[in-house]
Amino acid sequence: MPEKSNRPKLLQAMVDAFSLPDLRRRILITIGILAAFRVIAHVPMPGVDSQALAELMEGNAVLGMLDIFSGGALRNFSLVALGVYPYITASIVMTLMTPIIPFLQRLSQEGEAGRNKINLITHWMTVPLAALGGWGQLVLLQREGVVAASDPLVTVTIIISLTAGTLFLVWLGEQITQYGIGNGVSIIIFAGIVAGLPQLIGQGFLAREQFLGLGVYLLIALATTILIVIFTEAHRRIPVQYAKTVIKSGRMYRQSGASHIPLRVNTAGMIPLIFASALVIFPGTIASYFMNPAGSDPNFWNTIYTWFNPNTELPVGAFYWVMFFLLTIAFAFFYTMVVFEQQDLPGTLQKQGGFIPGIRPGKQTATYLNSVIRNITWGGALFLATVAIMPFLAREITSVQTLQLSSFGMLIVVGVVLDTMKQLEAQLVMRRYEGFIK
Repeated sequence: MPEKSNRPKLLQAMVDAFSLPDLRRRILITIGILAAFRVIAHVPMPGVDSQALAELMEGNAVLGMLDIFSGGALRNFSLVALGVYPYITASIVMTLMTPIIPFLQRLSQEGEAGRNKINLITHWMTVPLAALGGWGQLVLLQREGVVAASDPLVTVTIIISLTAGTLFLVWLGEQITQYGIGNGVSIIIFAGIVAGLPQLIGQGFLAREQFLGLGVYLLIALATTILIVIFTEAHRRIPVQYAKTVIKSGRMYRQSGASHIPLRVNTAGMIPLIFASALVIFPGTIASYFMNPAGSDPNFWNTIYTWFNPNTELPVGAFYWVMFFLLTIAFAFFYTMVVFEQQDLPGTLQKQGGFIPGIRPGKQTATYLNSVIRNITWGGALFLATVAIMPFLAREITSVQTLQLSSFGMLIVVGVVLDTMKQLEAQLVMRRYEGFIK
């Protein structure tokens, strides 16, 4: 066992991590890949008006959400402006389609080989989604005057470059997952969000005259972070008993053991936020193309844009956030039940000779587990919905307009930090070092 030190536990764990050659190599590989990503994120496409792009990003909520998934690359319209968003979309589509399409369902039951095939299909699906997303972004930026009008050959070149940038980021993420520390795709998004912290600090200095409001704003951000940590780690343990028969030397022995199934309170992660945000933003985005310009008589599309604009003042502005709240709850239940049905826990328990004490195997076990997951999902759904509207609550309570609290950003950052710390913890404990968590 390594000798104990008087250093703080977190610092000592980091020292131990860098003292192990294999773990040090993994950490340095992760840092090196992230450095390469940040360099590429600053390579812009030709003909971009950076000032016009900055103004467009401030007034378009959809582009703001996509910028998070691109790791801040969209605000530069760089080679990796699409980020890993097409890959995430393809992964979500595959998750939803697996229990519906028999071919995919059979693949999911083939173990590691089946998962590799599904992953390959996800990669191929990413290509058309990235090309379509690149074309949509280019058309939007050309219409807004951000990118100068170009001939078809240049347009095709930009779309191919954006698609290649997305696939390159996915490849970088897989290298982090295989050779580095943590989930690569999540860490790339995390790096982009963290890279925007200096800008957030600068916005805080702009709001320093509102000292009381800024203090309350920071308290809300801290409370939200604590809430995210609690609900990310929260789960309910379902006790399970295992009984199996072992034959030794011609004699039959019965063995038993106890374990538990950890059912997460927030099984869906941040997927419901993505679905709900995309759905509630979509009407306003469509309306922005057909509404009359400012200063002229408003038409029907102006009204739609006003109702589905997150920056609209109260009381009309509350409609957007109420819809966001309700849709987040609905999608949390929908996605949780899809994922839970796909796991088929009752069938797995029955195959392994396990049972829940007091519950008969088979249909009664499935009914019981479905009831439990529905009940605890209420907590996860209300948590996600509260986090979704936290930017609105922080803005209205503190009256601080220069700072923007991002629900997506906070969920991603906290989730990635917790996941990475767990992986480091496992590596240290495996080598008989004391980790972060006691």
